Amino acid sequence: MNLRRGLFDGIVFLSSITTGDMLQRLCTAGELEFYFTNFLESSGPSSFLQPNRNCNTTEWVQGCDPGWGCTTGLNQTLNFRDSEIPARNSDCQPCCAGFFCPRGLTCMIPCPLGSYCPTATFNDTTGLCDPYLQESRIIMSVDQLIFGQMSAEADRCSVQPDRIARQIPWRFLAPPGTIVEWDPHSRRVRCYRLTSCNANTSSQNLTQYGLMLIVAISVVLFAFYNCYERVVNLRKIRYARSREVAVNSVKSHSQARDRWMAAKDAILQGAAGLSSSCSHLNTVVPIEQMPEAEEYQNNNTWREIDQEIGGNDQKKKKKKKSRHIRGNTQIFEYAYSELEKEKARAHQQRSDKEFTFCGVVSMAMNSKIRRRPLIEIAFRDLSVSLKKGRKHLLRSITGEILPGRITALMGPSGAGKTTLLSALAGKTAGCSITGLILINKRVESIRSYKKIVGFVPQDDIVHGNLTVQENIWFSADCRLSANLSRPDKVLVVERVIDSLGLQSVRDSLVGTVEKRGISGGQRKRVNVALELVIEPSLLFLDEPTSGLDSSSSQLLLWALKREALEGVNICMVVHQPSYSLFKMFDDLILLAKGGFTAYLGPVTDVEDYFESLCINVPERINPPDYYIDILEGMVKPSTSSGVTYQELPLRWMLHKGYSIPPDIMQDRIDPAAGAIINTRNTAFGYQHRPFCGEFLFNMKYKLESMCEIIQNKFRKPKDFSGRKTAPIPLQYRYFLERIAKQRLREARSQAIDYLILLLAGACLGLIAKAGDENFGAPGYTYTIIATSLLCKIAALRTFSQDKLQYRRERSSGISSLAHFVAKDTIDHFNTLIKPLFYLCTYYFFSDPRSTFLDNYIVLLCLMYCVTGIGYTLAIFLEPGPSQLCSVLLPVVLTLVSTQPKNSRFIKTLSSLFYPSWALEAFIVANAKRYDGVWLIQRCGALLRTGFNLHEWALCISLLMAAGAACRVLAFIGMLTLQKK
Repeated sequence: MNLRRGLFDGIVFLSSITTGDMLQRLCTAGELEFYFTNFLESSGPSSFLQPNRNCNTTEWVQGCDPGWGCTTGLNQTLNFRDSEIPARNSDCQPCCAGFFCPRGLTCMIPCPLGSYCPTATFNDTTGLCDPYLQESRIIMSVDQLIFGQMSAEADRCSVQPDRIARQIPWRFLAPPGTIVEWDPHSRRVRCYRLTSCNANTSSQNLTQYGLMLIVAISVVLFAFYNCYERVVNLRKIRYARSREVAVNSVKSHSQARDRWMAAKDAILQGAAGLSSSCSHLNTVVPIEQMPEAEEYQNNNTWREIDQEIGGNDQKKKKKKKSRHIRGNTQIFEYAYSELEKEKARAHQQRSDKEFTFCGVVSMAMNSKIRRRPLIEIAFRDLSVSLKKGRKHLLRSITGEILPGRITALMGPSGAGKTTLLSALAGKTAGCSITGLILINKRVESIRSYKKIVGFVPQDDIVHGNLTVQENIWFSADCRLSANLSRPDKVLVVERVIDSLGLQSVRDSLVGTVEKRGISGGQRKRVNVALELVIEPSLLFLDEPTSGLDSSSSQLLLWALKREALEGVNICMVVHQPSYSLFKMFDDLILLAKGGFTAYLGPVTDVEDYFESLCINVPERINPPDYYIDILEGMVKPSTSSGVTYQELPLRWMLHKGYSIPPDIMQDRIDPAAGAIINTRNTAFGYQHRPFCGEFLFNMKYKLESMCEIIQNKFRKPKDFSGRKTAPIPLQYRYFLERIAKQRLREARSQAIDYLILLLAGACLGLIAKAGDENFGAPGYTYTIIATSLLCKIAALRTFSQDKLQYRRERSSGISSLAHFVAKDTIDHFNTLIKPLFYLCTYYFFSDPRSTFLDNYIVLLCLMYCVTGIGYTLAIFLEPGPSQLCSVLLPVVLTLVSTQPKNSRFIKTLSSLFYPSWALEAFIVANAKRYDGVWLIQRCGALLRTGFNLHEWALCISLLMAAGAACRVLAFIGMLTLQKK
């Protein structure tokens, strides 16, 4: 039935493209059935057919001879489905190329796919077509086409009167160990070494080569898997060696300077003693009081270091020279020399680890400390409430935070500390804000100063597969001024690492949940270092001391104190600081439950204010802990005060003379008792609505939030920061370096992906052998499902694992375009390599007729397309649903694409899915190899399946266009979607 169907498809195809008497010469269904029935039932060496209507003992026309065909006449209409043999005995002509005309039939049969029809030459002597007489029995393959693609091309019949080149059905009997080459001479050649060739086959079994290739690639991957850490650490080792040389050099000069200072002090003391012993004779002025000695001391203190780094007393010349420093060792020597100078200056101004008043003034007035742009923030009647539910988070907050000061934001849990910090930093999406926020006494958006504003989140959002130094350097490269020289950048980075005590873990991985890294306290300090390294003018920190011990917290506060001396405005949320840390803060914002202010002012005045309310801190009790306990309601003030914790916010408003909102005016003071009476309900709870109203309200809230996010992203305010950071191409380079390191450290997962592809290709290649009857369609169908699933799962890891890190970087002004394009660029390596790994096994195990290059191009475009789809799923969906969709989509879409195209709806629907394009491209690449005598049958089968031989380039273009469109959609999702 398959044979008859395949031949009939070829006849139907010819009937649609031929003219003249061509159709009158084609065999009908009855003639085909008669020929193959006799062919299969006959036994013995005879190759003659039984007598029939046209060729019998009484009537034998020229068309009954092999290689000739006749027509039924132009006036007669043929029904190709008729089971009867029509009368066909007029206008006999030589058989056309692409057909065979057997002995005993006067019609032409298209050469079936899978059969070999060698060139036959007309013999003038015998009157027959050679090599018809070379075999006593014609043997024909019955391989038939199941899938194919329609071809608009077809070979026309070519008749050569004297020397006719015709095709006859023939498959040579090849002995085991040899194959038949598909050429007009049908040569038998030996199989390759280590391959097997079964009898009567035209292809070799290349499974052994595939197994050898799997073993070779596995060895390479295993070697790379075991050596990847060394590959990653090569540059880091060289970098650390240069830093070590510089540290030793600076340390030696520092020790020499200390010895020189000790010797000088000894000489000065000796001179002073000698002067005192001779005081009865002469009045001697101490050397320390001599102006020349003071100048001499200050100049010689740094003489050796200045000579070592080639310094100059003039600041401009030294800066100019620092830009021309080359080599890692020289850069580190410059940086560590400057750090030593800064430490010496700080040591001179610090007494017993405390800043004296004179020391603070001296450091503040020191011209060598670089001042930054000042940002002052004031807020008036600031209130924040949720758009959904209209719940108040902050109420009537008035105050200011000043540059050069550290402001502590404290209060009980749920008082709105993080909300106030986020409102001042411009990070309150989904909330409505009322009141005024003034920046430098002007109504401006904080986003105008985004490049010089740092925000340390409460969670430690850092890249776990990067080292401490690599995390800090990436933030410095992307966010520091582009005009800053490399030595100055090294100085900034080394200063931050040194001030936060991260020298011992600078080359250690931060660590992830699966892989242990640095400790929690060190991770917290790295989280702070990412913002300190950008040299901000305004710094917000959300609980930076949580999880730190007392010494680490003091180290962090000293680093922030130094930043404040450069004019940085610092505001930080703190939970239960020790008294020593509490005294290091300059200002305090104390919030009460409900988002009200209980105190806002200098730290030195907070105890006096509460004492005025008759709230005294007991002995041996930490004042900030006691105040928070009172605001929490856990500790009641003394009865003599007559104040409850609910009344403290209103007491502060009355104390400062602020206007009280109308809804709070219901809390009034009883004139007789002089006490505050609470007559209102302060709970702004959830409003109960019917189901439809709730649904519409939620939809409105989501739309408003989405519009707000889009406006914040695409409506860029004017930049007042005065800093020009790295441009997008340079950030793209930094992203490439970072992502390449991350991928190299993920070599295990990459190796597993490659091994899975190798095994999948081997299994599918063994299960679905490429056959002439189907162009390898089953194997290609499995290929589409397997590669789509594996590549989508791998693509999910690209954007789903670091969403929090991306949101932090985007909010700080780092380019989203550079981030996306760099990740896609790195993934192109997998897109180029993975098809090779898969085809190295699948191609050799299935042995299709299409070339390796054609299969590679199609599979490359397919992986490019499904990788873009994986990006879209990873960005728009959570990890669970995205993984489920990655598994279901390839299976469902491929099943729909392989359904019979019986209806127009199914045909149109399947043409919209990428598996249909990939399958068509695979089969067209295979069908192109069936030319010549198989052209007619190929075209007939392609006509039935609806594929087109000329649409291979179109299918490739559609796959590439779909991949690009998905990437654009994913990028838009990155810009518009964020965590609420």
